[in-house]
Amino acid sequence: MSDYAIEHGHAGAREDPTDAHPGPVVYLVVAAILTVLTAAEITVFYVSALQPVLVPILLVLAVVKFAFVGMFYMHLYYDSKVFTIFFAAPLLLATLIALGLLLLFSHLAGVLSFTIP
Repeated sequence: MSDYAIEHGHAGAREDPTDAHPGPVVYLVVAAILTVLTAAEITVFYVSALQPVLVPILLVLAVVKFAFVGMFYMHLYYDSKVFTIFFAAPLLLATLIALGLLLLFSHLAGVLSFTIP
């Protein structure tokens, strides 16, 4: 940020541009959490008692890992909320479209049966 922007009250200006971003310790903690989640994914895969619910558990773990990567390594947690909305809104829309297509085609294939009132 230039000195002119800081002196004249530019909308995005801060006194210390490094104060909003984390240090190496935060990145190491997030990396450790991601490592534990990856180990949990591997463990869940090899536990035979969890085979009936394997896919939902792995999907939840993947979403949590994705959120950590998006928040910390893409700096969405520390940047403006506008960037988070620009990132999350299309992702939510794509998820809803994929879910809708999944339900539609599973119904057409006879896998899922439901009636619409």
